[in-house]
Amino acid sequence: MTARLILASASPARLATLRSAGFAPDVLVSGVDEDAVAATLTEPTPAQLCLALARAKAEAVASTVDNGLVVGCDSMLELAGRAYGKPGTAEVAKARWSIMAGGTGLLHTGHCVIDASTGKSSAETATTTVRFGTPTEAELDAYVGSGEPLAVAGAFTIDGLGGTFIDGIDGDPHNVVGISLPLLRKLFAEVGVRITDLWRLA
Repeated sequence: MTARLILASASPARLATLRSAGFAPDVLVSGVDEDAVAATLTEPTPAQLCLALARAKAEAVASTVDNGLVVGCDSMLELAGRAYGKPGTAEVAKARWSIMAGGTGLLHTGHCVIDASTGKSSAETATTTVRFGTPTEAELDAYVGSGEPLAVAGAFTIDGLGGTFIDGIDGDPHNVVGISLPLLRKLFAEVGVRITDLWRLA
């Protein structure tokens, strides 16, 4: 019997990535207070912060189910050592792009896998280097006006409209979308599950 896979995230991009890779996850949103988790840490690096948040989300959902593999994730962009999450407003998104344009950033995604039936867990952060293009003011206004960058880490995507303004990446592209398939394979193996046993192929 195929193990139940549970995505502890409301991200439509993560869900779409998993579905396109042969999985059929249930979605249970954690409801974790990210600011409260961050407040428990002492000067974390961006990579450490997103890993702590991913672990907190996975643990919150795993505590509510008796079985299944729970996957928690959290993504953020690092620029010059500073972490940037979702901008939330058009003004913040435009300001963020004024920093990113023509430069390079690190997109971190923390991953945590918990087998709810055994309590086994494994967690790690994947990092992808992103090289940003330089959109014109009119292009940036159109992009921000689309609403897409407001609710995604770093104010950009590579699998949507924002891909137009990304010159290239070094590393796993799925990680930039929000969930690294190669890292998931490793984490599943560390809790004793083969990733191919989770495929649901019609």
